[in-house]
Amino acid sequence: MSLNKQSWKKISVVLPCRNEEETIGVCIDKIKRVLKGRNYEIIVSDSSKDKSPMIAKKKGAIVVKHDKVGYGNAYLEGFKKITGDVVVIGDADDTYDFLEIPKLLPYIEKYDFVMGQRKYLKKGSMPLLHKYIGNPLLSFMLRLFFGAKVKDTHCGFRIIRKSALDDLKLRTTGMEFASEMIIKAVKNKLRIKDVPIHYYPRIGESKLSSFRDGWRHIRFMLLYSPAHLFFLPGAIIFLLGMIGMLLTSSGTSTILGFNLGIHTLVFSTMLTILGFQLIFLTLFAKVFLFAVLKEKNSFLEKLTNFLTFEKGIMIGGVVSLLGMVVGLTMIINWISSDLKGFFNPELAIVASTITILGVQLVFNVFYLSILGIERK
Repeated sequence: MSLNKQSWKKISVVLPCRNEEETIGVCIDKIKRVLKGRNYEIIVSDSSKDKSPMIAKKKGAIVVKHDKVGYGNAYLEGFKKITGDVVVIGDADDTYDFLEIPKLLPYIEKYDFVMGQRKYLKKGSMPLLHKYIGNPLLSFMLRLFFGAKVKDTHCGFRIIRKSALDDLKLRTTGMEFASEMIIKAVKNKLRIKDVPIHYYPRIGESKLSSFRDGWRHIRFMLLYSPAHLFFLPGAIIFLLGMIGMLLTSSGTSTILGFNLGIHTLVFSTMLTILGFQLIFLTLFAKVFLFAVLKEKNSFLEKLTNFLTFEKGIMIGGVVSLLGMVVGLTMIINWISSDLKGFFNPELAIVASTITILGVQLVFNVFYLSILGIERK
């Protein structure tokens, strides 16, 4: 692929910068050197307290001063000033060699989104925890959950078409921005290509927090793919619990030579309640995506339109009332026999479970309606 055969007119390079006075100048010089003779702009999205913005201005970069903390915030602010057709992004700490832009740039003719793959690691460039555990695990999860055919999902050296970037509608403000970009690229069916690059030790203090930032990536991936976290296990647990309750609610049952008694019933009710709540956590996650991150979902629209707050109260109230009626009837019959009649503990447990499920339904629907206020 030749660099001379290009369909774009202008290249925008966006650098997030927070106290990188030792390296920002070097990065800008490399970009200017490799893009010499082309129509380009360098945008430095800055929240520094050192001399980084002054150095960037002297080097001819457009400095966007916003003072917002967060990896995602830096890019979101910088993206507002883009005037190019193709966008190059990368850290301002000189860990990525911007002289390798020509390695990635030709592929943007055929692909919408081109990512670096940190294949050639220089000594000391990546902590062992990140190299052998963090990055492989997070990359595996993203590929597993979303089918992203990307080997190094957290490489920050990327090139994307401006039109494709606009379609992604990125919103997250922290380190999870890197995952959001790929997840939405996959969901928008962008053509993605990864290219091996070098990765160098950073100069200056790292802004990363291994466990905090790793958790933010995992949380975001699970939020976007709640069926893997909540719905599927919740539905299985709920079903197993209901089956166990049906088998043991009338007394001891025997399956394959095993006696299923009251202990099995207690365990089954626990599974039923837990599974029911996990299913609703799926809805909470989807409503959050819809209300806060503006992710549309036709199934959720239909469900929330059907399961209104009023219907939830009515259905939950009926279920709770049914459980209480069953329980009270049993207690009244027991008391009327001068406490000499047989007290059915299995029926008491089932009645209590039905009551709890009804109350859960009321409160869950109430919480869904709170989350849906922003959506509506």
